[in-house]
Amino acid sequence: MISRRVRDIDYQLLPGADRKTTDIVIERNGIIAVRPPKHFTAEQVDAVVDSKRLWIYKNLAEWRDLNAAHVVREWVNGETFLYLGRNYRLKLVSNQDTQLKLKNGYFCLSRDVIDLGGEQAAKATLEAFYTEKGLQRLLERVNYFAPKAGVVPVAIKVKDHGFKWASCSKAGKLAFHWKCMMAPPKIIDYIVAHELCHFHYRDHSVAFWNEVDKLMPDYAERKAWLRDYGASLDF
Repeated sequence: MISRRVRDIDYQLLPGADRKTTDIVIERNGIIAVRPPKHFTAEQVDAVVDSKRLWIYKNLAEWRDLNAAHVVREWVNGETFLYLGRNYRLKLVSNQDTQLKLKNGYFCLSRDVIDLGGEQAAKATLEAFYTEKGLQRLLERVNYFAPKAGVVPVAIKVKDHGFKWASCSKAGKLAFHWKCMMAPPKIIDYIVAHELCHFHYRDHSVAFWNEVDKLMPDYAERKAWLRDYGASLDF
């Protein structure tokens, strides 16, 4: 990525792609990412960004408002953590045979995890839980939606995907952030459907959203939920 500036707008210029339009996205961390057609010069991209500056200002303001409600959770008894859209209270327990269990409506975390490794170890334990459960669920949902989308993914991975919920490579590989597992099931399905439609269109053109609409007629409602509440899917 190359950092560029147009007036007061700083953005990251991504490698060009086989596309007709320039894709401008406000990432989850507030970075403006721009992917142009392959034949565009940097100056042409600057001109597009400048022409879209009012849209960028508006969306940056929305991003700031949404992230003002970012949730920071503590690793103490009674704290709540999301899983599939539901809140589960944390319970620190002794003499548990595994580091973490979801049991009777609680995330039961072995005290040894925090006593020996602190907050970072606790985070890593919960991330591992989301990653394992995420691979199971997302594989199931991809297998459900892929035939409907008329595509065949070659691989699925769940990982820390930075500031992206998911991605789809040209080779047909799907990657999902483990934080997806904090969202309600219908939102997870939207993320899956969204990525599968990128097999047909690499951009977010009208044609792309038409493909999403075929798979999920109420996608706009789910997309809006992710925009409004995505910042809370964290700890």
